[in-house]
Amino acid sequence: MNFSDLGLSPEILQAIQKANYEHPYPIQMEAIPAILQKRDVLGLAQTGSGKTASYILPILQWLQKKEVNTSRSVSVLVIVPTRELAAQVADVIKIFSQHLPRRVKSAAVFGGVSINPQMMKLNGTDILVATPGRLLDLVSKNAISISEISTLVLDEADKVLNLGFKEEVDEILSRLPKKRQNILFSATMEDSVELLVNKLLHNPLKIEIKPEEITPDLISQTAYLVSQERKGPLLRHLIEDGNWHQVLVFTSSIRAAENLTAKLNKNGIQAMAFHGDKSQGSRTESLKQFKGGTLRVLVATDLAARGIDIQSLPYVVNFELPRSPKDYIHRIGRTGRAGQEGNAISLITEEDRHHWKVIQKKMKRWVELVDSENLEL
Repeated sequence: MNFSDLGLSPEILQAIQKANYEHPYPIQMEAIPAILQKRDVLGLAQTGSGKTASYILPILQWLQKKEVNTSRSVSVLVIVPTRELAAQVADVIKIFSQHLPRRVKSAAVFGGVSINPQMMKLNGTDILVATPGRLLDLVSKNAISISEISTLVLDEADKVLNLGFKEEVDEILSRLPKKRQNILFSATMEDSVELLVNKLLHNPLKIEIKPEEITPDLISQTAYLVSQERKGPLLRHLIEDGNWHQVLVFTSSIRAAENLTAKLNKNGIQAMAFHGDKSQGSRTESLKQFKGGTLRVLVATDLAARGIDIQSLPYVVNFELPRSPKDYIHRIGRTGRAGQEGNAISLITEEDRHHWKVIQKKMKRWVELVDSENLEL
């Protein structure tokens, strides 16, 4: 199937072609026609499934039929859990809207930065991408109106709720018009998400993309059995011996990310840490350098598993295993995207072996465990 089979306009198809999108992902094949028909949609899909374009493309097409907005009342609201995802969605909107005949103005708003510059740029916004807390701040200051929203998108609903935004989401929903289109995406169908689905969606089209359909064989997975004290030397050996660049390394805590970053830099491997305690400016700058290829290693906590979107990221390393198989899928899903090959490497201690078996069982894929004891580091 091609994008031209999904009911999209010639102008949208031109934007897709210029963005070098060749064929639609499974979730796009189902979601785009339904959203064009103004149906409610429930999408259960992991990160990397192509869900952002699945709602942005039909929304952009629908906005072509509306007059240019000159007020502070927005038509489309996209709620996201993190600053990084807000910026990522805004980038996708920019990519697909730059060649459209009718100008579409979008804005991404989130906490951690000054609110005044965000307030000043909101007039005439068609699509507002927002984290819940900052959105309510802007509404309370009359900087934006959400009383005429025609389409609501709740992206990564499970993470929005897991981060403690339930009260904020309820407050936002109470301020929206009752008649509107609702689109909800979530990686999991937890009880809290199911309650929200039942409250929010009306006769939705349910689309479920299973994790194994999103972690393709394009990702080469390798695991090394290593003692705790040899983890750092092994990682440095792999990076230097393999001449790796653009390496995304995951740790399980902020402290571990900072310690590993310091040791990599001390040993001549340029690295920066990326986690929730960093300022927005620092996170933005490290991502910019990493995406641009000038930063060799980005050491991140799981905050970044859904927030970093690099189309051809070559290496993901699990310096420490995540708590759940779902988080493992999110992490390695940063590589092997858009038809590009990728590599996922995990460092496994004796204490990790049982948990590693659980992850593989859930993933339904067994990864060879290489004993690193004889490697000269």
